[in-house]
Amino acid sequence: MPRRMLHEDVKVPVVKNMIYALKIIFKADKTYLLWNTIDFASQIIFTSFINSVLFLRVFLGIIEKNMGFEYYFKTLLIFLAAGIGYEIISVLSDYKFLVGEKRVFKALNNMIFKKAAEVDISCYEDPVFYDKYQRATEIIKNGYFSSFVSSVSTVLGNVLAFLSVVGIVVSIDPAYLIFLAPVLFVFAVELLKSRVLYKRDYKMAHNNRIKAYAQRTVFLRDFSKDMRTSGVFSVVMNRFNKAIQSNIDIIKNYGLKLFAFSMVSAILGELIPIAGTYAFAGYQFIYTDALSVAGFSVVLSSINSVRAATFNIAQSFSQFSSVALYFQNLHDFFDYESAVVSGEKQPDDFESLEFKNVYFKYPSAKNYSLQNVNLKITKGQTVAVVGVNGAGKTTFVKLLLRFYDPERGEILYNGVNIKEYDLNALRLKFATVFQDYKTFALSVNENVICRNCSEADKKTAAKALEQSGVYDKILTLPQGADTVLTREFDENGAGLSGGESQKTAVARMFAGNFDIAILDEPSSALDPIAEYKMYENLILATEEKTVIYISHRLSSAVLSDNIFVLGEGTVTESGSHDELMKKGGNYAEMFALQASSYRKKEDKADENV
Repeated sequence: MPRRMLHEDVKVPVVKNMIYALKIIFKADKTYLLWNTIDFASQIIFTSFINSVLFLRVFLGIIEKNMGFEYYFKTLLIFLAAGIGYEIISVLSDYKFLVGEKRVFKALNNMIFKKAAEVDISCYEDPVFYDKYQRATEIIKNGYFSSFVSSVSTVLGNVLAFLSVVGIVVSIDPAYLIFLAPVLFVFAVELLKSRVLYKRDYKMAHNNRIKAYAQRTVFLRDFSKDMRTSGVFSVVMNRFNKAIQSNIDIIKNYGLKLFAFSMVSAILGELIPIAGTYAFAGYQFIYTDALSVAGFSVVLSSINSVRAATFNIAQSFSQFSSVALYFQNLHDFFDYESAVVSGEKQPDDFESLEFKNVYFKYPSAKNYSLQNVNLKITKGQTVAVVGVNGAGKTTFVKLLLRFYDPERGEILYNGVNIKEYDLNALRLKFATVFQDYKTFALSVNENVICRNCSEADKKTAAKALEQSGVYDKILTLPQGADTVLTREFDENGAGLSGGESQKTAVARMFAGNFDIAILDEPSSALDPIAEYKMYENLILATEEKTVIYISHRLSSAVLSDNIFVLGEGTVTESGSHDELMKKGGNYAEMFALQASSYRKKEDKADENV
């Protein structure tokens, strides 16, 4: 079963997520965190401790004790060597950090993309999953992994600087620890603050997805014509503005809490330590002999360094814990368990396919999309599954390819339940052209072959494009079949019409090595002549293959050996075209209506001649 999605009231284990985040980043690149820590630690220690405190103490001591120039010069050389060492470390660690960052970015993206490709198709019809996916990708999009590593490194570096500076102050007078003690409570306050920030951003995730959808649709070609010829643009913008306003309301709702936490953190981390130490140091310097000029200067400089280190630790710790909470989203996303589980059996060459008493309904639906479906397809048959829109035809394909599993009944491949087969191996037995086909911003060859193409692949693609009836069009493109489709990434790219794009999608099937061809509304964007030619080519290309047509247009059914008529989710009729026409049932009625429609179109065309 899928892992339960997080609710905003669920307590998220911060420390566990910190450890999980470190494991994920270490898995992506083992040196990224190390070099980032070296960079931050060396920078903070050199600036906050060596330069601001130690240098001042040493040189004020030289002045007070009236030491010679030679000692002064040697000391200066030591600090200069430390500075050069720091610069070398900084340059080297910057380079290592940048390289490591790219490696982590690549590795995390690959992990997220791989998981996204593995989850059930049902997830893409679930808004809760989309919110979850949105939050998982925020780790990459918003640079949270980089922020997390920077926060860890900053915390470690500032802790070292803090301890070094405090050591100097304590060596002057341990009483200063009283004024520095409140700093420890800052971390607890920042931890509470990070939880509030997480809840605020969690509530904003759904609105952010709506914003992203609006931003995407406004710029995508697929939506451009509808945007300009209807009032849908105003509807999309209305949702966009509502999402932004909702986020503003959420920010306002959490504003007072976050302000209170920030004020408490400032009082404990800055006001008390600075005011206390300044007052106590002034008292010691003016009214007692406990503090020299050098000591007084060092204490004041040290407190500023402590204040800066404390502020950086508090801020980094807050960001550190807050970002760690976001890794809970990634953790939860990676832990998603698919409901459709692969078997181990390797499928043999196709012999038969059977639906036995199959029932199925979608997760959020009340009614069954398919109920008590029984049918059998054998090797070499050309089969049509027909019916009106909503009859269950596309659901039939989704079950066949195991995008979903039946609630009841079973689907058999060569007499064995398809759940027992290796999922990828089973799907490779099918060549499928979907109703909602897609072309990608890749070359025509890559769209057909679906991999980086060799010269042999290009010849295969050319033959497939010729069989699908689009080859002549492809030859007119700037670089032929090497032309990139769409101009999204290539100014020399080309666009295809709906029919040409569909023929290109069909060419994928011709180029494939398959046992069974499934064509889900394969001619929806084609005119009758192009449709007829495509079916002729399909018959030649799929000789001795098994072909399943899914359509509400019955031109494919006439060419089929067997026809299954779906109505209200079940098989209402089956048989050849002639047999079903003699029965005079639903199929005969549908065929007569479509034939009448074609005759009317032809008569109208004749009138216009």
